[in-house]
Amino acid sequence: MHMRPDIQIQSMIKAMTDTVLPALDPGNKLAQEQARLVLGMLALLRRQLPVQFAFDCDELQRLIALSQALRALDVDVTDGTQRQDEAKALDVLAGAQSSPADVLAAVRHLRSVIGTQVTRLYAVVDGDARLRLQQLVLDCSEEQLLRDRALLVQQGWEPDPDALPSIETLLGLLTVSDQPA
Repeated sequence: MHMRPDIQIQSMIKAMTDTVLPALDPGNKLAQEQARLVLGMLALLRRQLPVQFAFDCDELQRLIALSQALRALDVDVTDGTQRQDEAKALDVLAGAQSSPADVLAAVRHLRSVIGTQVTRLYAVVDGDARLRLQQLVLDCSEEQLLRDRALLVQQGWEPDPDALPSIETLLGLLTVSDQPA
Protein backbone atom coordinates (compact mmCIF):
# COMPACT_ATOMS: atom_id res chain seq x y z
CA MET A 1 0.00 0.00 0.00
CA HIS A 2 1.26 3.47 -0.77
CA MET A 3 1.11 6.69 1.21
CA ARG A 4 -1.57 9.09 0.10
CA PRO A 5 -0.40 12.31 -1.57
CA ASP A 6 -1.55 14.49 1.34
CA ILE A 7 0.77 12.58 3.70
CA GLN A 8 3.62 12.66 1.18
CA ILE A 9 3.26 16.42 0.70
CA GLN A 10 3.21 17.06 4.45
CA SER A 11 6.36 14.91 4.83
CA MET A 12 8.12 16.88 2.09
CA ILE A 13 7.17 20.19 3.70
CA LYS A 14 8.49 18.98 7.05
CA ALA A 15 11.76 17.75 5.50
CA MET A 16 12.26 21.03 3.65
CA THR A 17 11.46 23.11 6.74
CA ASP A 18 13.33 21.05 9.36
CA THR A 19 16.32 19.77 7.38
CA VAL A 20 16.93 21.34 3.98
CA LEU A 21 16.32 25.04 4.67
CA PRO A 22 18.45 25.13 7.84
CA ALA A 23 21.27 23.34 5.97
CA LEU A 24 21.38 25.87 3.15
CA ASP A 25 24.02 28.57 3.22
CA PRO A 26 22.25 31.74 4.41
CA GLY A 27 24.46 33.68 2.02
CA ASN A 28 23.19 31.73 -0.99
CA LYS A 29 20.12 33.88 -1.67
CA LEU A 30 19.19 31.96 -4.83
CA ALA A 31 19.17 28.60 -3.00
CA GLN A 32 17.17 30.13 -0.13
CA GLU A 33 14.69 31.64 -2.60
CA GLN A 34 14.28 28.40 -4.55
CA ALA A 35 13.79 26.32 -1.37
CA ARG A 36 11.09 28.74 -0.21
CA LEU A 37 9.51 28.57 -3.67
CA VAL A 38 9.39 24.77 -3.40
CA LEU A 39 7.82 25.06 0.07
CA GLY A 40 5.24 27.50 -1.25
CA MET A 41 4.34 25.25 -4.17
CA LEU A 42 4.04 22.23 -1.87
CA ALA A 43 1.77 24.19 0.45
CA LEU A 44 -0.33 25.30 -2.52
CA LEU A 45 -0.54 21.73 -3.81
CA ARG A 46 -1.60 20.52 -0.35
CA ARG A 47 -4.46 23.05 -0.36
CA GLN A 48 -5.51 22.32 -3.96
CA LEU A 49 -5.36 18.53 -3.91
CA PRO A 50 -8.55 17.93 -1.86
CA VAL A 51 -10.64 20.25 -4.03
CA GLN A 52 -9.21 19.53 -7.50
CA PHE A 53 -11.83 16.93 -8.40
CA ALA A 54 -14.70 19.20 -7.30
CA PHE A 55 -13.05 22.08 -9.15
CA ASP A 56 -12.96 20.05 -12.38
CA CYS A 57 -16.57 18.90 -11.95
CA ASP A 58 -17.66 22.48 -11.31
CA GLU A 59 -15.90 23.69 -14.45
CA LEU A 60 -17.44 20.88 -16.52
CA GLN A 61 -20.90 21.74 -15.21
CA ARG A 62 -20.46 25.41 -16.11
CA LEU A 63 -19.10 24.55 -19.57
CA ILE A 64 -22.12 22.33 -20.22
CA ALA A 65 -24.42 25.19 -19.23
CA LEU A 66 -22.52 27.58 -21.50
CA SER A 67 -22.65 25.13 -24.40
CA GLN A 68 -26.39 24.71 -23.94
CA ALA A 69 -26.89 28.47 -23.72
CA LEU A 70 -24.88 29.03 -26.89
CA ARG A 71 -26.89 26.37 -28.69
CA ALA A 72 -30.09 28.01 -27.44
CA LEU A 73 -29.18 31.17 -29.35
CA ASP A 74 -30.64 29.20 -32.24
CA VAL A 75 -27.93 30.16 -34.68
CA ASP A 76 -26.67 27.09 -36.46
CA VAL A 77 -22.92 27.56 -36.72
CA THR A 78 -21.89 24.15 -35.34
CA ASP A 79 -21.21 20.95 -37.22
CA GLY A 80 -24.08 19.19 -35.42
CA THR A 81 -21.97 17.39 -32.85
CA GLN A 82 -22.36 19.94 -30.07
CA ARG A 83 -25.48 18.25 -28.66
CA GLN A 84 -23.65 14.88 -28.67
CA ASP A 85 -20.66 16.45 -26.94
CA GLU A 86 -22.98 17.94 -24.31
CA ALA A 87 -24.61 14.54 -23.77
CA LYS A 88 -21.21 12.90 -23.30
CA ALA A 89 -20.17 15.63 -20.86
CA LEU A 90 -23.43 15.21 -18.92
CA ASP A 91 -22.81 11.45 -18.71
CA VAL A 92 -19.30 12.07 -17.38
CA LEU A 93 -20.60 14.58 -14.85
CA ALA A 94 -23.34 12.18 -13.71
CA GLY A 95 -20.71 9.49 -13.23
CA ALA A 96 -18.62 11.91 -11.17
CA GLN A 97 -21.26 12.40 -8.50
CA SER A 98 -19.27 10.20 -6.14
CA SER A 99 -16.33 12.17 -4.83
CA PRO A 100 -12.80 10.81 -4.51
CA ALA A 101 -13.40 10.78 -0.74
CA ASP A 102 -16.48 8.59 -1.30
CA VAL A 103 -14.46 6.18 -3.43
CA LEU A 104 -11.63 6.03 -0.89
CA ALA A 105 -14.10 5.44 1.95
CA ALA A 106 -15.72 2.62 -0.05
CA VAL A 107 -12.29 1.08 -0.74
CA ARG A 108 -11.35 1.18 2.93
CA HIS A 109 -14.71 -0.23 4.03
CA LEU A 110 -14.62 -3.05 1.48
CA ARG A 111 -11.04 -3.91 2.48
CA SER A 112 -12.24 -4.30 6.06
CA VAL A 113 -15.28 -6.36 5.09
CA ILE A 114 -13.19 -8.62 2.85
CA GLY A 115 -10.55 -9.04 5.55
CA THR A 116 -13.20 -10.20 8.00
CA GLN A 117 -14.75 -12.51 5.41
CA VAL A 118 -11.39 -14.07 4.49
CA THR A 119 -10.62 -14.68 8.17
CA ARG A 120 -14.00 -16.37 8.69
CA LEU A 121 -13.73 -18.46 5.54
CA TYR A 122 -10.19 -19.58 6.34
CA ALA A 123 -11.42 -20.85 9.71
CA VAL A 124 -14.20 -22.99 8.23
CA VAL A 125 -12.92 -24.27 4.86
CA ASP A 126 -10.20 -26.76 4.17
CA GLY A 127 -8.62 -28.68 1.33
CA ASP A 128 -9.35 -27.39 -2.16
CA ALA A 129 -11.60 -24.61 -0.87
CA ARG A 130 -8.81 -23.26 1.35
CA LEU A 131 -6.34 -23.42 -1.54
CA ARG A 132 -8.81 -21.56 -3.76
CA LEU A 133 -9.31 -18.92 -1.04
CA GLN A 134 -5.55 -18.45 -0.73
CA GLN A 135 -5.15 -18.17 -4.50
CA LEU A 136 -7.95 -15.59 -4.76
CA VAL A 137 -6.31 -13.41 -2.09
CA LEU A 138 -2.84 -13.81 -3.62
CA ASP A 139 -4.08 -12.98 -7.13
CA CYS A 140 -5.85 -9.85 -5.93
CA SER A 141 -2.82 -8.81 -3.85
CA GLU A 142 -0.49 -9.34 -6.80
CA GLU A 143 -2.62 -7.11 -9.03
CA GLN A 144 -2.78 -4.38 -6.38
CA LEU A 145 0.94 -4.57 -5.65
CA LEU A 146 1.71 -4.16 -9.35
CA ARG A 147 -0.43 -1.01 -9.44
CA ASP A 148 1.13 0.32 -6.21
CA ARG A 149 4.63 -0.20 -7.65
CA ALA A 150 3.71 1.42 -10.97
CA LEU A 151 2.16 4.38 -9.17
CA LEU A 152 5.34 4.95 -7.15
CA VAL A 153 7.92 4.09 -9.82
CA GLN A 154 9.12 7.70 -9.98
CA GLN A 155 10.33 7.49 -6.39
CA GLY A 156 13.23 5.43 -7.70
CA TRP A 157 12.87 2.27 -5.59
CA GLU A 158 12.31 -0.13 -8.48
CA PRO A 159 15.43 -2.06 -9.57
CA ASP A 160 14.11 -2.28 -13.16
CA PRO A 161 11.45 0.41 -13.67
CA ASP A 162 11.21 -0.28 -17.41
CA ALA A 163 9.96 -3.80 -16.63
CA LEU A 164 6.78 -2.36 -15.09
CA PRO A 165 3.82 -1.32 -17.20
CA SER A 166 2.86 2.32 -16.70
CA ILE A 167 0.16 3.12 -14.17
CA GLU A 168 -1.84 4.67 -17.00
CA THR A 169 -1.74 1.38 -18.90
CA LEU A 170 -2.71 -0.65 -15.82
CA LEU A 171 -5.63 1.68 -15.11
CA GLY A 172 -6.79 1.62 -18.72
CA LEU A 173 -6.18 5.34 -19.17
CA LEU A 174 -4.17 4.99 -22.37
CA THR A 175 -5.71 4.32 -25.74
CA VAL A 176 -3.85 2.37 -28.40
CA SER A 177 -2.74 5.64 -30.05
CA ASP A 178 -1.37 6.90 -26.69
CA GLN A 179 0.85 3.83 -26.17
CA PRO A 180 4.58 4.43 -26.69
CA ALA A 181 5.96 2.88 -29.87
